[in-house]
Amino acid sequence: MTPIDYSRLHPSHEPKFSHFPSRRSTIFSTKGAVATSQPLAAQAGLEILNRGGNAADAAVATAAALNVCEPSMTGIGGDVFCLFYDAPSKTVKGVNGSGRAPKALTLEYLRSQGITGDAIPLTNLNAVTVPGAAAGWLKTIEVFGSGKLSMRQILEPAIRLAREGVPQHELNSNQWQTAEQLIKEASPNWKEMMMPDGNPPQPSYVMTHNTLADTLEAVAEHGHDGFYKGRIAEAIVDLVKSGGGVMTLEDLAECTADVIQPISYTFKSHHSPNHEEPSDPGLTLWECPPNGQGITALIALGIIEAVEEVHGIDVLEIDHNGKLYLHILIESLRLAFADTRYYVTDPDVEHVPVKELLSKDYLRKRASLIDLNKASIIEHGMPVQSSDTVYLATADREGNSCSFIASNYAGFGTGAIPKGCGFTLQNRGTGFTLIEGHPNCVKGGKRPYHTIIPGMVTHGDDLMMSFGVMGGFMQPQGHIQVLLNKLRGFSSQSTLDAPRFCISAGLPDNGVKNAEQGAGDIDSEIWFEDGIDRKVIEELRGMGHQCEIAEGYERKIAGKGQIIQRVVDPNGRRVWACGSDLRGDGCAVGQI
Repeated sequence: MTPIDYSRLHPSHEPKFSHFPSRRSTIFSTKGAVATSQPLAAQAGLEILNRGGNAADAAVATAAALNVCEPSMTGIGGDVFCLFYDAPSKTVKGVNGSGRAPKALTLEYLRSQGITGDAIPLTNLNAVTVPGAAAGWLKTIEVFGSGKLSMRQILEPAIRLAREGVPQHELNSNQWQTAEQLIKEASPNWKEMMMPDGNPPQPSYVMTHNTLADTLEAVAEHGHDGFYKGRIAEAIVDLVKSGGGVMTLEDLAECTADVIQPISYTFKSHHSPNHEEPSDPGLTLWECPPNGQGITALIALGIIEAVEEVHGIDVLEIDHNGKLYLHILIESLRLAFADTRYYVTDPDVEHVPVKELLSKDYLRKRASLIDLNKASIIEHGMPVQSSDTVYLATADREGNSCSFIASNYAGFGTGAIPKGCGFTLQNRGTGFTLIEGHPNCVKGGKRPYHTIIPGMVTHGDDLMMSFGVMGGFMQPQGHIQVLLNKLRGFSSQSTLDAPRFCISAGLPDNGVKNAEQGAGDIDSEIWFEDGIDRKVIEELRGMGHQCEIAEGYERKIAGKGQIIQRVVDPNGRRVWACGSDLRGDGCAVGQI
């Protein structure tokens, strides 16, 4: 049989967003649900729900399957965070599965290696922090899992996918092709993650991952020690040291994931569903605490609420994606980033003034800096007076929900593959700042500023939704835009589909011009997706904003999101209303 000439079907390896008019519907389910960026991974989570697992079990199964299906964006060589809503107790808890820098890593050592800038280069193996994903998976199951399924059962769908092979979807194939040179230059083991002919896979090509399956088998069989001791740990250390790194077997053996108490911001204004009732508890946005950047979304939300109070504006009543609406959101986020890019670091090593940053008085002071008629010069404040990704959401028939995010950082991370392991090592260490005295300055045993953040919203102690938007520094910006879309009454799907903006281009591999610009720089360009009125963009440019338009494949800077919302029908039955971003290859699926 003559093989398909793929180049005739897809002349460019860059997939087009919304090439034809299309509409996705919100997916509803009365039992469980999974929403993520890859359909086969979603099925892995659904399989676990059908076998009696809960939302946490399904989340880990989905995350492991995403390692197989979308290794450009996530993997066991990276990190994870999660939030879990426990329906019986109506509480939100979380897990920080981010790794630390090797104990021997110092600023002085990096300078001695010829690193002169303010950050570790993305491809330098000193940017490899201890991979926290495996520890995060295990901790999530230990603390939040149903107890009905073993780790082997939870990882079985991912292992099966790795052994039998996965046909590549368009976006993942594109990222593989973009990263081909990176992977081939990063380590001598690059063939483990290429087709048999040595090339990256085209869409529809089936990739098997036998060495990755072996790695997952080791975790399934031996838990923490299967990854952080023995063959896999030795392969990681050998590779990092071959590139001038200082990681040791002890660094890996001591890796832990931590149960965390999420931080939150409650807004009690007219945004709340029952705002006319004096006893209404308001809506609460939950985020993981530092070293993650979730506090950025909380600060921005608080500033937006303060702007409403100061100026008598209802952000939900002014034109959606109009000039004033976008200006308020942009300025609030710029102020939030100015603070968090300075103060957010590992709280076990440096003090992070979370309480002060979220105080009403401080937020009002920051809001007072916003001029409704022009862009402002932004600097971080002083609240004290005396740091590529996949996201998934799951829910189960008991009412539990898990908001889960995982990442290699930049696409494929460093691109370096430990021998016989089938995954790439992350470059999260580039999230450190190489400025002596800075709160986020690199230090051995320290966790860096982290961009990946799962989100969750409750109304009082009732779950409203689990959601997230992947994509570096886009993530807190996505949380704010998606949340406000939902509060405007958008459906779960249209909440994600609406065009977004992104302050700064983000990570250097985003495939947009000016990509060398520092990720998260607060005074960098603001990218507006195609679909936002060009007249509005020109008006914002006239206010002093540096505006760029993201068209076609450049729209990936706006991230990819997922959402599972809890709604109740007139008969009192709980229904999960789910959406999956049209910017990705994924879908939301419900359990029957």
